[in-house]
Amino acid sequence: MPVRTFRYAVCGGSNMLLDIFIYYISYNFILHKQIFALGFIAFKPHIAALWMAFFISFPVGFLLSKYIVFNTSQLRGRIQLFRYLLIVAVNLILNYAFLKVMVEYMNFYPTIARIFTACIIVTFSFLSQKHFTFRERKESHEI
Repeated sequence: MPVRTFRYAVCGGSNMLLDIFIYYISYNFILHKQIFALGFIAFKPHIAALWMAFFISFPVGFLLSKYIVFNTSQLRGRIQLFRYLLIVAVNLILNYAFLKVMVEYMNFYPTIARIFTACIIVTFSFLSQKHFTFRERKESHEI
């Protein structure tokens, strides 16, 4: 197994476990499985918990990816952060859609649905981070 893949598996897996743990705590103990109303908008508890977990796992995931997994990337930090945000936004949309379908239409328990969703998205995330967010410049070879 390549070192980068191993590092991604450890860092990404740890961040995914952190995300799922925060999701579980948020859904069951902070939100108490109740609708989260802000006055002008209300979120179902499984969607509100997704956002709560996102606000913690996003910066942790970026820092782990930047400094441990893809530490040889020559792209500027702000470019990496912007690209990471784009990929995470796509992941968040996919998470939202999968959770909505699994919880509201297929009657999955929310934490189980979140675990399935994370497993589906992990491959897309790795490939997009490797080839887009933290891409390395190819050295020009003289012949």
